[in-house]
Amino acid sequence: MKPSLTFWYEFASTYSWLAAERIEMLAAQAGVDVGWRPFLLGPIFAGQGWTNSPFNLFPAKGRNMWRDMERLCARMGLPPIMRPNPFPQNSLLAARVATALPVVVRPQFSCAVFRAQFANGHSIADRAVLAAILDDIGEAPPDALAAAEATKTKEALRRTTDQAQSLGIYGAPSFTTGSGELFWGNDRLEQAIAWAKNETATSVDNLDARTP
Repeated sequence: MKPSLTFWYEFASTYSWLAAERIEMLAAQAGVDVGWRPFLLGPIFAGQGWTNSPFNLFPAKGRNMWRDMERLCARMGLPPIMRPNPFPQNSLLAARVATALPVVVRPQFSCAVFRAQFANGHSIADRAVLAAILDDIGEAPPDALAAAEATKTKEALRRTTDQAQSLGIYGAPSFTTGSGELFWGNDRLEQAIAWAKNETATSVDNLDARTP
């Protein structure tokens, strides 16, 4: 049984961008499969009594986050981050498009959306921006934008967000292993991958030990 990790990300999240840029390579090196799950933080924040991003609610936290992103982008060889206006952006349409896409296309689309927003300063709420990304990918279904407006897509995204909340997810990016172990934050990605790998190895060892 191959180990797996679920990657929970929000398109308006700065640190989700960094995790999206790293996760496929790190997971492949460790032999771990990744499931990309876009969700919405807004309803989860609302459940905590927040009406805005904590990076806006707490100015000192926000200032440090933007400086941290500058350092990390330079360290990772990414373009300098461009602060969206407004921040956070409305990520609903992007999340619906990602939800409607085939899972094999979702990582490429998601990374392109993050770069459009944080590296190029585009609005990810703009249908034209998302349409251009889909055209560039080339592998996306031609009706991807239309599919994003379908009732089944809206319901699927709502269920995903509800599931994230039920798992105790309170921020993005987050990662869950097969057993439900939860890790939060881009800086916990390596630990999450290692845990998922070890968790599966332990399960296999236990199964072997029980086999006569």
